[in-house]
Amino acid sequence: MSRGIVIKSTGSWYSVKDTVGEIIDCRIKGKFRIKGFKTTNPISVGDNVDFQLDSDNKGVISKIHERKNYIIRKSTNLSKQYHIIASNIDNAFIVITLFNPTTTTAFIDRFLVTAEAHGIKTTLIFNKLDLYNDEQLKILNQIIDIYTKVGYYCLKVSAKDKYNIDILDKLTSNKTNLFAGHSGTGKSSLVNSIAPDLCLKIGDISESHYKGKHTTTFAEMFQMPNKGYIIDTPGIKGFGIISEIKKEELHYYYPEIFKESKDCLYNNCTHNHEPNCAVKDAVAEGIISEIRYINYLTIMLDDDSKHRI
Repeated sequence: MSRGIVIKSTGSWYSVKDTVGEIIDCRIKGKFRIKGFKTTNPISVGDNVDFQLDSDNKGVISKIHERKNYIIRKSTNLSKQYHIIASNIDNAFIVITLFNPTTTTAFIDRFLVTAEAHGIKTTLIFNKLDLYNDEQLKILNQIIDIYTKVGYYCLKVSAKDKYNIDILDKLTSNKTNLFAGHSGTGKSSLVNSIAPDLCLKIGDISESHYKGKHTTTFAEMFQMPNKGYIIDTPGIKGFGIISEIKKEELHYYYPEIFKESKDCLYNNCTHNHEPNCAVKDAVAEGIISEIRYINYLTIMLDDDSKHRI
């Protein structure tokens, strides 16, 4: 029996890097489940697995070792199933563009909630700084101010101009890092900026819809010159919150709401309609961002069929 790490998933086949650095094409044996969830991909990039070779020198995966964490979302097409984006992550980076394509704060918050729920440190990367005019920069700085006050590290970058790529290189050094975001935000371009020899394929923006065209088809892990690993993922259109995150516990994953909630009159306050709610008072006073609060209510009040952005 051999052991390795899954570095690429195509849905039915997995590329596994073994302990001596050899890459083996593998398939799974039997069925794997994660905490009873029905998943579209029982094995994800980042998983540590056991496998053995068959007569054709192909690997057969028989065991997934316990994950320290994972990022999972509701499948956008199969409402009762879930999709594991990646596992065993040290850092998550959500790559954001406010224009062409637009990344909404609602999308950002849904990702952050899931990352908070699984104890994954997340950094907000605002890419394509070279394309912003003065008015757009003003909006960008307002968004950054909201998330910086909450405690999230925000970094402005430009893959094209290599602006702050040196900082991104240091942040990803010696870590396993997930890059996620919409198609067209420049995830692959940023990976290429850190490791030019990879020459990852880069797509264009659709002129008719100003959305990114999918170029990364499958999640894949790459080893970087800085001794870190980056998991490049396909563009995510929507980020559905999984049922594991209970609505009455949602405020745990909004750091600023959780902090203020300790002063609410009721222990089970949902921060929606209750009297003497410290969270609503904090919103009125500008201590909590109204945008973040609205996103919180949207997630909490939406039924399962609407958990898409």
